[in-house]
Amino acid sequence: MTNITNLTTTQLNQIIAIKEQIEVLQSQIESIADGHEFPVPFAEEGPAPVKRKYHMSAAHRRKLIKALARARKIRWAKAKAAKKGKRRLSAAGRAAIAAGAMARWVKVKAAKKKDRRSSPAVRAKLAAAARARWARVRAEGKSRL
Repeated sequence: MTNITNLTTTQLNQIIAIKEQIEVLQSQIESIADGHEFPVPFAEEGPAPVKRKYHMSAAHRRKLIKALARARKIRWAKAKAAKKGKRRLSAAGRAAIAAGAMARWVKVKAAKKKDRRSSPAVRAKLAAAARARWARVRAEGKSRL
């Protein structure tokens, strides 16, 4: 607290006004109390009020745990159900895709597998040419081509 000697005149005037208000209020209190003086308690800071501790009974705790477990199961069931939303192929769709794949492979294999054998007429012509060639070779007296 500061010294009174260090205060300005306006601050001193404010202090005087406040003291006068206090005296007026004290006189009003005395008139209400019929002249009996009541001690005015000072605003002392006491210990902080103790918070009331709420205790839960064992039965209530068991019920609460069961309710929480039930709620947790429901939440997990919803989460798992959301994950099961995968698209699946029907048996008919799968069969159609397989048939299309088989048809494509048949076309691919048919394109690769040309009949490379000669026709009977071409084979006969080749055989005749080979016989003629061997006949010339033997006519020359050779045993090899």
